[in-house]
Amino acid sequence: MLLPIKIICNARKSRRDGTSLIFIQYCCSSQHRVLLNSQIAIPASYFTPKKQCISEELPEEYGDVDLLNKELKRMLRTIEDLIEHAAKAGIENIGTYVKDVFTPEMDIADISLSEITESTYTSRKKAPDLFMEIDNYIISKEKRVSKKALCTFHSMKAHLLAYEQFRKTPITFDSFDYNFYEGFIDFLTYDYKLPRKSEPTFGLKTNTVGKTIKQLRIFIRDRVKRKIIQPIDLSDYKIPEEETDAIYLSFDEIAKIHKTDLSKHPHLIEYRDLFVLACLTGLRFSDFSTLRKEDLRNDMLYKKQEKSNHWVVIPMRMEAKEIFEDIFKRDLSKLTNPEFNRHIKTIGQLAGINELITFSSKKGNKHIVNTKPKHEWITTHTGRRSFCTNEFLEGTPVKLIMQISGHKNERDFYKYIRITPEESALKMQELWLARNNMQALKPKD
Repeated sequence: MLLPIKIICNARKSRRDGTSLIFIQYCCSSQHRVLLNSQIAIPASYFTPKKQCISEELPEEYGDVDLLNKELKRMLRTIEDLIEHAAKAGIENIGTYVKDVFTPEMDIADISLSEITESTYTSRKKAPDLFMEIDNYIISKEKRVSKKALCTFHSMKAHLLAYEQFRKTPITFDSFDYNFYEGFIDFLTYDYKLPRKSEPTFGLKTNTVGKTIKQLRIFIRDRVKRKIIQPIDLSDYKIPEEETDAIYLSFDEIAKIHKTDLSKHPHLIEYRDLFVLACLTGLRFSDFSTLRKEDLRNDMLYKKQEKSNHWVVIPMRMEAKEIFEDIFKRDLSKLTNPEFNRHIKTIGQLAGINELITFSSKKGNKHIVNTKPKHEWITTHTGRRSFCTNEFLEGTPVKLIMQISGHKNERDFYKYIRITPEESALKMQELWLARNNMQALKPKD
């Protein structure tokens, strides 16, 4: 049976990591077509449209070419069989049916022809499909939130799919009771296998688990608000949370990085300059890595934050302005967050930021203690935390710092403040000296 089906890879819709998803396209009619996600992603340049397959030149890091092509062919045959069976069963809208039913791991042998009928399909549609609703939710958010926010929705879906496979029971909207919550938390904490790790690694950090639960609650409440599903009691779905393992750099440490001689490492200069700029402006990686020359006007930096989609106006210190102007005297390379994190650690080491720092984190009821040199803790986000903490220590009103950093509430802002107990004590001492010369019980005149 000849069917209008083909394998495609849309290079115009590349993901943040440079890969594009491969879809199987089914043209139901001249006006209607559906795209079926294979969940295989590669750089689009390694897909051969004429042969509808992945090129043998695909780098090994993206998977085994032969196995990936075999999987695509298997999915293609499955879809052909599914369409043929649906036609024999008298399904009126075959395209919609296939879109709703198909999953990449589906085996047509598991579906008997008697199951594929219009009546069973209609009754099935009455109960909203969880993962289809997640997809609809993500689509509805695409024009309203940043790419980073969309990634959290996709992560939530991936975690739910992994848990469904782990417990070998389908997850539906009816699944969300307290037993599910406890099981899901345990799975994410101990049994979830982290992707893209050279060695098998299991379990997410407490805050990552918390983000998944937070997004799941937001998604469910959205579906309830739209009257797609009945209300679900989520009052016991608490969000696990702990203080992040994060440092800040003092002005002296930032100055050491700024003045570090990189003549023997010229490829690091651009990373050093952008990082120092982040420390002096509070910009996130997604914002300082996309700066344009015209963003600086009248010694003010005007930037629309990618994460919040809000404009911030940042006054530029002399050093920040000099760095900004110098950056655009040379060609800027395309930056990636992992690469930037790797290089800024090297720069921190060259600058002598070597104080030993210890952090502890929780994994379930276990405490994991980690000690390493301070430069090993530096990330792109350290610049933003350093800006907020240094301005706080300098006495800048919190509301003004939040206007520049883009924080919407003080609770989130204070999570960024990273000061030691000694620094807190010195700050209090400074305030007491200014207030009443360290006297609390000074007699009245």
